[in-house]
Amino acid sequence: MERGKLVVEMVGGKSTVRRCFSKYPLKFIVPNKVGSSQTDAVWIYTITYGGGIVSGDSIAFDVTVGDGCTAVLTTQSSTKVYKSIGSKCCEQVLEASIGRDAVLVVIPDPVTCFSTARYSQTQIFKLAAQSSSLLLVDWITSGRHQNQNQDQGERWAFSHYKSSNRILLQGTDHPLFLDTILLEQESSDASISISERMKDYQAMAMILLWGPKLKTIQNQIEGDVKKLMSQQLRLPSMNSSKPGSLSKPSFVASCSTFGPKGMEVGLVVRVASMTTEAIYSFLQHELAAMEDLVGAPPYR
Repeated sequence: MERGKLVVEMVGGKSTVRRCFSKYPLKFIVPNKVGSSQTDAVWIYTITYGGGIVSGDSIAFDVTVGDGCTAVLTTQSSTKVYKSIGSKCCEQVLEASIGRDAVLVVIPDPVTCFSTARYSQTQIFKLAAQSSSLLLVDWITSGRHQNQNQDQGERWAFSHYKSSNRILLQGTDHPLFLDTILLEQESSDASISISERMKDYQAMAMILLWGPKLKTIQNQIEGDVKKLMSQQLRLPSMNSSKPGSLSKPSFVASCSTFGPKGMEVGLVVRVASMTTEAIYSFLQHELAAMEDLVGAPPYR
């Protein structure tokens, strides 16, 4: 299978897309400039012909961000995965190399799987040095809803969803980070569907940050999430609530650090929400400071 190819290198002191190749059903759009001209960053939009991924589609592409460069990989809308034909699974593979003092920002809209859809994605990020920086957002919604009513439509009705993310540091044998999310109807207990397991939550996301150029933003997000977590875990007094009347939070979040032993410099944040809009708002707020680095606020 022929793979797509993106190469960002420093040309005349500016981050520049030096190579851009894609093959159906994938296409890249590289605007001349996004946001402020005072920042050095290239934005690349990935799109698919037909507005989504069709049963049996297989997409693979490589991204190389050269030393000192900054690149943003994003989408124009949610990645729609259409109904599966038979047992055919759609798959998408991204392999990215990030140079020294380089930054890669991966901020797509969510994956939205239609009824019976089968989708699997693998994303591998190779860091040239500890000076390399990565921001990754990986998220999914429950599916299509009719008339904004979440009780109707295709709520968690897809057959299979798998997302694997791996971060490797050059010269080391073990991954810095390895994570897989798997949702499938054929669980160990076949009587419990994905919808029953997810309860009232309609979207979930993982936000990952690594590297010195994102340290300030990482500290801010970690502080905000810990504050939110403490509020969620604080039980109401007996005077303000009857026993057994605790309500389920509409938005939950957690965070943890990761990295080599004794040097945990990465942060992973996980959120789940009863609405997709709440996660968009969370991302807009927490990543607003990225504008100084990439020229425009993510998810604006």
